[in-house]
Order: sequence, then structure tokens, then C-alpha cells
Amino acid sequence: MIEPLRCNVVRTRAAFSLAVLLTCARPAFSLNLALDVRQYAHTAWTIGDGLLNSRVSAIAQTPDGYLWLGTESGLLRFDGIRMVRWLPRADEHLPSTTIVRLLVTRDGRLWIGTLSGLASLKDSRLVTYPEFAGAVVSALAEGSDGTLWAGTISLPNGRLCAIGRAVQCTGQDGRFGNGVFSLFDDRGTLWAGTATGVWRWAPGEPDLHPAPTTANIRSLIRINDGPLLVAMAGGVRQLRGEKLDAYRIEGVDEGFDAVSLLLDRDGGFWIGTGRRGLIHVHRGRVDRYLPSDGLSGDLVGALYEDREGNIWAATNNGLDRFREFAVSTIDAKQGLPTDSAHSVLAAKDGSVWTGSSGGLTRWKDNKRTIYGTPAGLPDDHVGTLFQDSTGRILVSTLNGMAVSHGDRFVPLRSVTAHVVYAIVENRPGDFWISDVDQGLIRVVGEEAVQRIPWSALGRDDHATAVVADPLHGLWLGFYKGGVVHWSDGVIRTSYGATDGLGAGRVAQLQFDRDGALWAATAGGLSRIKDSRVTTLTTANGLPCDGVHWNIADADGSLWMLMPCGLSRIGSMDLAEWIANPGRSVRVTLLDSADGTRTESTPSGFTPSVVAFPDGRLWFAAPSGIGVVEPRRHPFDAPPPPVHIEQIVADRETYDPTIVANGTLQLPPHIRDLQIDYTALNLALPQKVRFRYLLEGRDRDWQEAGTRRQAFYNDLRPGRYRFRVTASNNGGAWNEPGASLSFFVAPAYYQTPWFMAVLGGTVILIAWGAHRLRVRIVERHQGEISALNERLMKAQEQERIRIAGELHDGVMQEMQAVTMMLGAAKRRIPADSKATETIDKAQQKLIQAGTDLRQLSHDLHPPLLQEAGLPRAVTAYCEQFGAASGIPVACDADNEVSDLSRGAGLALFRIVQEALGNAAKHAKATQISVRLSRADGTVSLTVADNGVGIDQSRLARGGGLGLIMMRERASQLNGRFEVDSTPGRGTTIRVLIPFR
Repeated sequence: MIEPLRCNVVRTRAAFSLAVLLTCARPAFSLNLALDVRQYAHTAWTIGDGLLNSRVSAIAQTPDGYLWLGTESGLLRFDGIRMVRWLPRADEHLPSTTIVRLLVTRDGRLWIGTLSGLASLKDSRLVTYPEFAGAVVSALAEGSDGTLWAGTISLPNGRLCAIGRAVQCTGQDGRFGNGVFSLFDDRGTLWAGTATGVWRWAPGEPDLHPAPTTANIRSLIRINDGPLLVAMAGGVRQLRGEKLDAYRIEGVDEGFDAVSLLLDRDGGFWIGTGRRGLIHVHRGRVDRYLPSDGLSGDLVGALYEDREGNIWAATNNGLDRFREFAVSTIDAKQGLPTDSAHSVLAAKDGSVWTGSSGGLTRWKDNKRTIYGTPAGLPDDHVGTLFQDSTGRILVSTLNGMAVSHGDRFVPLRSVTAHVVYAIVENRPGDFWISDVDQGLIRVVGEEAVQRIPWSALGRDDHATAVVADPLHGLWLGFYKGGVVHWSDGVIRTSYGATDGLGAGRVAQLQFDRDGALWAATAGGLSRIKDSRVTTLTTANGLPCDGVHWNIADADGSLWMLMPCGLSRIGSMDLAEWIANPGRSVRVTLLDSADGTRTESTPSGFTPSVVAFPDGRLWFAAPSGIGVVEPRRHPFDAPPPPVHIEQIVADRETYDPTIVANGTLQLPPHIRDLQIDYTALNLALPQKVRFRYLLEGRDRDWQEAGTRRQAFYNDLRPGRYRFRVTASNNGGAWNEPGASLSFFVAPAYYQTPWFMAVLGGTVILIAWGAHRLRVRIVERHQGEISALNERLMKAQEQERIRIAGELHDGVMQEMQAVTMMLGAAKRRIPADSKATETIDKAQQKLIQAGTDLRQLSHDLHPPLLQEAGLPRAVTAYCEQFGAASGIPVACDADNEVSDLSRGAGLALFRIVQEALGNAAKHAKATQISVRLSRADGTVSLTVADNGVGIDQSRLARGGGLGLIMMRERASQLNGRFEVDSTPGRGTTIRVLIPFR
């Protein structure tokens, strides 16, 4: 575990590192900045973008993790990636497809309030309630005793109903006016927002608090122990005593329409408004999010917080998700002079200092002070910071250095350093400064007393990292790589890449409590202990090799900033790697999707990171100060739940939840099977990874990456079991995953009884005809075999001859012409216009030669002749994928290797043409190729997810490529099929007899 040295070591020796200073200081850090809503990760889905086709009016989440969206045109189920329309069974019907309210009760039941009634859904069974037929179910709430409350809008009188073993309704006397618009269970007290005002309905006698206007009361909420808040036209109101008074929000004008209210788990207060966007109140800070900031619409009708802490907002034009980044950023909106930072320092008095190109910022007790040239700094561009043993702050700028004296800074006139990467204190008042140009500068007090150029250390570069040795001297890490121990003017020890040290720039050096020296390098994280060097790299599981800095948090986990993001290794994994450097470690990567902003090369100014006693890490980043709170994020979170959503067999969809005897029955002749699966992670669904296995077909697990579909072609009759697992961002796999058993029924001619009858019939016929045919077969079999062999050999020899003539004849002649043109060019004056003409002619000849060489290779593919069709198809798919940048999944059965050369070459040509069409015309982003042999038939399937082909064009035969592929299949007595729908991809299938 990496930790700074114990403080008692510092007290016994004068030399100590920056990490030791921070640990010994134990600052009582109390800065607690509220995040602006613009600093949340925001994603918007708008109506018409392919997922949503109508307005979202209600949101809820069921225990299985799915998010349910009630829309004006039906109910959607959302896994973070795909929105799937939920359809009831044939014998079940929703009262209306216009959904008004959704609620999930503690028993996991989804209640659905519609424009014409109420329904509930559990275990795939839909229940409707005739008591609400024809009424708008506008409000739903679950009481503390489990009672389900439902409010309706109807003319002339709205109702409030309690649903238990029976349904009991009230309101027929008109007390609620034309409707109940909102319900809120406040720890056992039921509040109802109605057309006549706010009712405290239960327990005890109902009590009405009239509204000052006739506006609908759309939402009710209580913040902690504060007053009841009411959303209505004209703004938010609060119930104080018997009156609904205005609830003022700092910085927000009164008069806006409040539509929805939400209190999140962190105490944030969200207000959805009509035409005024989203208002967010957190820790006294108020900010707004508008369509100009990316909000999908200006009217926010519903707000919801899911189990992962995501905030969902349904607007008049779409759906928005707000997610707090794992790594939040403090930038200019939070008080930095600029949106970038170079260094961060935690001082002994509990303050935090940050250096940037806009000056020096001090944070203390939630207050900030910015220092610049008026405060005595030589320059506003602040780099490295350091606090000495007396508490003074040393500041480096691009125009010199300064030291703090109270609230002002005094320039160090004798120190002319400009680009300082490190400052260390050997003894109280005795410093070493690493400057890019001047080398090591020794400063005693405030005077420079010694300068050692880098050339005196045998270097042509400069030190980018310096740390004081606990015993004596300095450890230096250099720009071009390498670490040395320098003491008394002599290099005592040195380590480089040949010794196992990470190659490239050394960005940071620090000691741990065990006396090991850690070096963050461009080639990995190195550890030096007892003259032994070990390095963590991608070979051990790191997502990339470069390390800008590393630090341990309060739990002993190791954090590293890298070009690819912020990485974390748990303390147990780290300890096991130290004991066995050859093992891999489990790494959690927080990249840009998690809010990490990094760069390929570190700025070099120090300190670049600091850990606080409360566990928080602050680090300098190109976008400001990055902040991560390890204890807020469960890095050992359980893997996501996995679900198999549906099976599509030959375009027929089957619900896996409706099975008989635990096995889904599929009809015979299944050629194309698609299995859709998912894993529920609504915060970062794009980071969930999958693998699957079809027992009875696959030998090993198939790595699917982030793909949520599995495809199979031409499954034989029999029983199968599909298994799928998923992992979260930390690499934790849900090993049980989900599974589904299904049975592909045999056709009548594939059943045992039919085979028995057929076999007997064939035997009788064969025996009767045997004597008649045997002589004819014996006489002609040899002749036919010899003729077929000669024809195939002649075809192959002709292809080889043409390829050879093209290569050795035509191409040699073209090369000779090219040389002749070159000779002619040399005889012509350089300024002659004929020179340009000759150059163009040579270029055209060279291009023609290249085309002829490719044509020769295509006529006679060497790999096809040497290794057979499966190897040739696999190699071509890999070559095509690398050249086009389109992933090609290829599955070629080795049983096809014995296919005749002529047939193999024809299928190879079809693969070439089909892949070319998918890339050039279909604009595909994913292609799959499958070559297999079964029952005397060779099957080739090429499928893509491109734009598809218009049906009218298919009816005319398609383009030249399709015509050529169809002719090749016909020559092999085969069948050629094209299945395509515009916008949904194309599947080409060729079936030929095996020869």
C-alpha cells in the first residue's frame, strides 16, 4: 500500500518529501462546494431521434432495474440503451395507450394510470380495475401502511380512492372539484393536491387548505423538516399554518409555473417548470438548466431519481438524464481564475492553494482569495507550490519565485528560475529547486547559494521529479527517463529502462511507509526497493502505460492519473502485486464518461494531487481541479443484473418470460436466430460488457464487448441453453447471469419415425434397383469422374495462366514503357511542357500496374490455393476489417476445407463482393460472415447493419454486384437469397451442394 512516510521518520531526519508534509499537516479541510447542474453528466433523448416518438409523461423504476416511461402513445421499457415498447398479451389490454402516471410500490408492482383507467403489472401479468373505467388517473401514491391511493380527474367531480382488498372512493360530493392532481405520503400523513386546494387527508379528519388561485396543484414535497412545498401556477408555495405562502428562491423571479418537484438523496432540490427549464437548488446555491444548455425541452413535466442516483427529467420534447460525475470539476464557475489548474497544495492551516495561469487561489472556510501581481507575485502564471517547515508558501511563476509573508508575497530576487518542476526542503530553511534551464538551485533562507547545471550530472535533459531521500541526498527523475540518487555532489545510484524502470519521462517520485520509491513514468508505475525494480504496465492490467502521478487514498487504494483516465487499484490487489509482480491487477478506470479530464503529457508542476483526511482527492487538470470522493462511489459494487429480453426466430418474436415447462418451443426450419439481452446499469450503460454461450452449439464463451445481441444461423433441431453474463466498469462479472432453454422442433422428415420409414423404403428401392444400376454405374462412374476432374483442373489452370500472363506479360510491358518514358523525359529540357505530360503518363501506368497486380492476385488468391477456403475467408475478413475500419465477425467452419477448388473460388468471390457492397453502399458499422457445412450443403451468410436495400430495387434484381453474386451461385447449382429492409441492414445467404 502506498502511503507517505510516517511523521516520526521526518522528525528524526531533516529531509522529507511533499507527501510527508501533507500527511503530517492533517489539514482540517472544510471546503464544501456545491456543484452547478451544468457540471453533471447530461444526456438527452429527443422525440424523433429513433427511440422516442411521443412525449414522456411519467417515469418509474421496477426492482429488476428497468426504467419505465409512460408516454402519450404507450408504455416503454428502458435499459439505458434501448427503449422497447411494452405490449400486453393477446388477452390483455391497457385501458388507454395514453399514460398519465406511473408508480412502483414496495411489492414490486407497477401501477399505470391512464387517460381512461387504472392498471397494474407484475410478473408479466396485467390487471385492470373496472372502478376507474373512463376516468383520468392523475395521481398515485403508496401509504405507509401499504394502501395504494389513486386520484382521478372527471366531470363533474374528481375522486380519491384507496385500493386495498377492495376499492373505496370519495369525492362524489364535489369537495375536490374536478380532480385530484397530486398525492404525497409524508411519513404516514397523506396530502392531496386538488382543484380546491391542499387536503391533509389522513390520518384523522380531512383538513382543507384553500389555494390562493384556482390553478392545479401539480406536485407536493417536504424538504427535511421544513414546510410542505406545493408546485402550482405562479411558482412554488409553502404551507405555513393554514396558508399557502410564496416560497422564494434566490435568483429566480416569481411568476413561473412550477410543474414538478423532487428532493434527491444528496439534499438537492429540483424544480421542473413550464417554459422556464429546470431549476436546481443545492447547499444554498441556485442554478438553472435551459434548452440553450442542452435540455431537450423548456417544459419539465416529470422528475424522477433512480436507484443509482440518476436524475431523470421528462420534457415537452424528450427525456433528460443528469448524473453526478464520479470525478467532479472545480472550474471558473466555482471560483478558479481560469478553467485550468497547474498545481494544488494542502496547507497546514487547513487551507488549499491552487496555481493556474490566472494567479494563485487560496480556499479557506468556504472562502476564496486570489493572489496575483498586485499581491507581490512576479507573474500571474503560477506553477509549482511548496510549504516549508515554518508554514511559508513558496510560489514559482514564469517570471520568478516568491515567498509568502502574511497576506502578501515577496519575490526571491536571487532566484531567477522560471520553469520550476519541484521544490524540496533538506533542512529547515535549506531548499533545492529544480529549474528546467538552470539545473539544481540551492536556496538557504531566501538567497540562492549554489547552482548545479544538468550537464554536471551527465545529462542533456532536465529533472522533472525530485524527492528528498529519508537518509541523505536527492532522488531525481528525468525528462528522457531514468532515476538517479544524488548525494554530496555525486550520483550514487541510477536506474533506467534496462533495469526494469518504466521508459520515458518520470513525472513523479515519492516514498511509501516501507521505504520503497515509486516512480510515475511514461512507461508505467515503477517501484524500487532493495535495488530491485518492478513496473506495473498494461501487461499487468493497466488500461494504458503512462502514469502522471499516483497517490493512496484513506482506504489504502492506489489512484493513478493516466492519459486514458483516472485509474484505481484496490489495496488487496496492490499488495498481491507487490508480493508477485507478475500477476495482473483489477483496475477501475474513470474516463471522460466519468468526468475525468486529462492530457497525454503532464504539465510537470507540483504538487499535482493531494489527499485529504476525509478521503477526497484533489488534482490539477486541464479543465480545473478534479475532485473524487472514493467513499461516495462503491468501486466494489455488485455486477449488474442480466436479463434476456426476447428471441427473434426468422423475424418472429418470442417472449422468454412466457415458456412452457421452462423451455421455449421454437418451430422447425429456424435459419436466423437473434437473442436480445441486456444488463441494467442506467448510469453508464455503455461500459457494461457481455459474453455469452449457447450450450449445444458454442464450444467456448463468446466475447461480445458492449453488443447486446447474439446471432445464430441454421440451428439443427434439438435442445439448447443460452447463457449470458455481464460485468460492470470495475470488471466484476455477474457469473450466474441469465439463461434461457429453448427447443428447435424437427420437421416431419427429421423425426425418428419418418427416418425409419424412409430408411426402409430406400432399402427396398435400392435393393430392387441395385442389380440394374450396378453395371451402368461401374461403367460410367470412372468416365464421369475423370471428365469432372479434367474440367475443374482446366478451369483452375486457365485462371492461373491468365494471372501469370497479366503479371509476367502485360505488367512487364507496362514497366518497360514506364522506363522508356523516363528515358525520354531525361532527354527533354526540364522546362519543357512535355515533362508534365510524361509524368502524368507514368503515374497512370503505375496505377494501371497496381490494378493489374490486384486483379492477378484476385484471379489466383495464393492463400485460397494453399490453405483452403475457411482460412482464406478468415484472412480476408481480417484484412478487410483492418483496411475499412469496420468490425467483421467471421466464423468459418474447417469442415468446408474439402470443398472443390472451383466452388471454393466462387464462394470466395461472393464474400469479396458482399463485403465491398456493405462498406461502399450500405455504410455498415458492423458485418458478420458465417461459412458452414451441414447435411451435404455449404452455407455462406454475410449480414450487415447498414442502410439496407429498397424493395423495389431488389425486385428488379439489384445492382451489378448482386447480379454477379447470383450468377456465381447459379453456376454451382445453388440458391441465392437477399433479405433486406431499409434502415435495418442486409443479409445475403448462399446455399450450394457440397462437392
